[in-house]
Amino acid sequence: MSEVVRPTLSDALTERMLELIRAGGLRPGDRLPSTRELSQRFAVTTPTLREALRRLEATGAIEMRHGSGIYVGADIERVVLPNPNMREMDGEQLLELLGARVVIEPPLAAMAAQRAAGAELAALEQVLDEAARHLRGEDAELHETNMTFHRATARLAGNSVLHEIVDSLLTVHGAEQRAILQLFDDRRRDYEEHRAILEAIVAGDAAAAQERMRAHLVDVKTVVEQRLHNPPK
Repeated sequence: MSEVVRPTLSDALTERMLELIRAGGLRPGDRLPSTRELSQRFAVTTPTLREALRRLEATGAIEMRHGSGIYVGADIERVVLPNPNMREMDGEQLLELLGARVVIEPPLAAMAAQRAAGAELAALEQVLDEAARHLRGEDAELHETNMTFHRATARLAGNSVLHEIVDSLLTVHGAEQRAILQLFDDRRRDYEEHRAILEAIVAGDAAAAQERMRAHLVDVKTVVEQRLHNPPK
């Protein structure tokens, strides 16, 4: 018979902290009691409390602001989280992640075309306007804007779990995506593909939005495959 793993004091304290947040109806951005107050409340030492707080911070459940206090984190209600301990991925893992995006994101673009309207579309337009301002070598800013476009498109599909999956995939291989941008070395083409996806979404053309997103992501995956098979010397 396998040995039963007993929960540690830190495990129990982590659960009690989550219960405190939920029972109190606290929302992201709400402030929690100080470490001293929490230590007294739960009758634990400060080092034990800090271990539990670090666990919660790693998953985005809380945010510890130096000199300010402890706050409920933006990710407290997430269903899907990126692995905070993810090491650098090998080539096959990266291709699998990109393959997952090819499967997931095109249908989300179609869903966005069917339901997005008004201010949501205007916000997506602003994202690409921002990208246009960074096409001449400002790759760090352009990368962030490109990822914002993909995250926003997934969010407009209206399924929070699928949006979190896309967000997690983009977060997990952010460094590789930045490298892809530099390797692809055709920022204008990348931007125009995003613009074509947006035009289909604005037009409410679900089929075109899906196909254009699929073609765009296949382009990205092809670049990565070429990089793996013919690495730069």
